[in-house]
Amino acid sequence: MELRGAFTALSTPFKDGEVDESTYRDFIEWQIEQGIDGLVPCGTTGEAATMSHEEQGRVIKICVDQTKGRVPVIAGAGSNSTKEAIELTKMAKDAGADAALQITPYYNKPTPGGLVAHFKAIAEAASLPLVIYNVPGRTGLNCLPSTLKMIKDAVPEAIGVKEATGNLCQGAEVVELCGRDFTLLSGDDFTVLPLLAVGGSGVISVVSNIMPKAMSDMCSAFFDKDHEKALELSLKMAPVNRAMFMETNPIPVKTALDMMGVFKDAQFRLPIVPLLDENKPKLEAVLKTAGLL
Repeated sequence: MELRGAFTALSTPFKDGEVDESTYRDFIEWQIEQGIDGLVPCGTTGEAATMSHEEQGRVIKICVDQTKGRVPVIAGAGSNSTKEAIELTKMAKDAGADAALQITPYYNKPTPGGLVAHFKAIAEAASLPLVIYNVPGRTGLNCLPSTLKMIKDAVPEAIGVKEATGNLCQGAEVVELCGRDFTLLSGDDFTVLPLLAVGGSGVISVVSNIMPKAMSDMCSAFFDKDHEKALELSLKMAPVNRAMFMETNPIPVKTALDMMGVFKDAQFRLPIVPLLDENKPKLEAVLKTAGLL
């Protein structure tokens, strides 16, 4: 399957401590209306780490049901336990997801051979296209291009990587070693445009929660060889990108969704807490300058 363009790592609205299904469906609909190319429920931005398996399955089902095949759904289904990742991937497959986002096992720090065995076991138990999620800042492990090549060769279901190192040399080497048929997606909103230039296919984005049209249009402009427009949109999003990481993701983006009225209330689950009071006017100022308020 081809994954191309801007995919939103969806924030999950909560109400009274539970998933707010109505708001989530409205949010998904707005994303599609704004022209987003794909959706990613239950990622880091969606606070999947604080969800039960039952909740995670329900959120994926809601997303698939609301999307109705209009754009691809890549469901977060990874874990540092291979057994648990298999269970989550089966659940994503049963829900009708088009692919599964698979984080490299965090904390365990497996060897390259362990990574290959991990993803191979998932694919054998629940055959579904897999996008490897490489985010060493959260996992403590960098899945190098040579290791990705090993995974690709051993696991046909592994179709791409969400590359969140911010290292353009590493991104370029992924394309070199794994080939153009292996999808390279940026996992870092700061590097989308330059990563496209070295052979990337798009992004799994945080900022597209609040700027879906701008991110999708930037990718489309690049593919249409309108590099001036792509650069213009990249520069427009740059200060918003920085604001989305003034505190740990997803705190700023969820607060921004609340400020914009997309979410009715920005509720978080511990250990994530609300944005610091002193940062709220800073975030509001950035959103106003970007024309989002």
